[in-house]
Amino acid sequence: MFLENEIAQIDWKQVLDTVVNWCTTTGLKLLIALVVMFFSFKIINFITKKIYKRIQKKNIDKTIVRVLYTGTRFVLKVVILVCLVGYVGIETASLSAVIASLGVGISLAVQGTLSNFAGGMIIIIMRPFKLGDYITSNGQEGTVEDIKLFYTHIVTNDNKVVYIPNGNLANNVIVNASVKETRRVDVIMSVAYDTNLEFAKNLIRSVCAKNELILQSPEPFIDINEFAASSIDLKVRVWCASSNYWSIYHYLLNEIKNVFDENNIEIPFNQLDVNLKK
Repeated sequence: MFLENEIAQIDWKQVLDTVVNWCTTTGLKLLIALVVMFFSFKIINFITKKIYKRIQKKNIDKTIVRVLYTGTRFVLKVVILVCLVGYVGIETASLSAVIASLGVGISLAVQGTLSNFAGGMIIIIMRPFKLGDYITSNGQEGTVEDIKLFYTHIVTNDNKVVYIPNGNLANNVIVNASVKETRRVDVIMSVAYDTNLEFAKNLIRSVCAKNELILQSPEPFIDINEFAASSIDLKVRVWCASSNYWSIYHYLLNEIKNVFDENNIEIPFNQLDVNLKK
């Protein structure tokens, strides 16, 4: 009975006026803000993408271009959001205080993530590698596909994508195989102890001379590396362009094996003699 009296006492006209007043003031502002935000984001994406494609055609480092592209787009969107929040009527000062308080709490909970962010900034500023470089770090190796603020994406030789935290990258050894234009290819070939070593070396030199991708300056190095238990190990060192490293590496293994077979040079392998006593 009491509830029915309370409902009866509600001034529905006043409620309707309040709703209409909110819709014509704050509601209208909110609608306009959403529309402006939608089209503003579309315009920002369109303009930044056009600028990004145009800059890509120029001789500018891809890493810097990618970071500036993503960073500029993010900052512009944040500015639009802050302006629209103020337009709707929300106090930006109090909102900033709330965000700051949340930031302190979140920063304590995500220290590892913040270290990745700091590592990302170090990588972007110091640039130990760039997009397209072949690197080895943290037990992983591959071609750098993308550098984000928190993770670096590398693609392995078998086309797997590995996400390495930037904090780990910034605090560990990074081997960059793409900085220099040339690389040295090292191959070990074993021959039997009764092999004519000079003849074997000349055969290897002929293999190196046949491939135009192998540089002749510095000239290929072929000499004894070790007297092993059942073989003499010859070390072969040649130089080539960094992009040709793997093709030259496999070329040497295949062609030296073929030329050894053609000239009856034995590549020894471990053997076990078993003597049976009756």
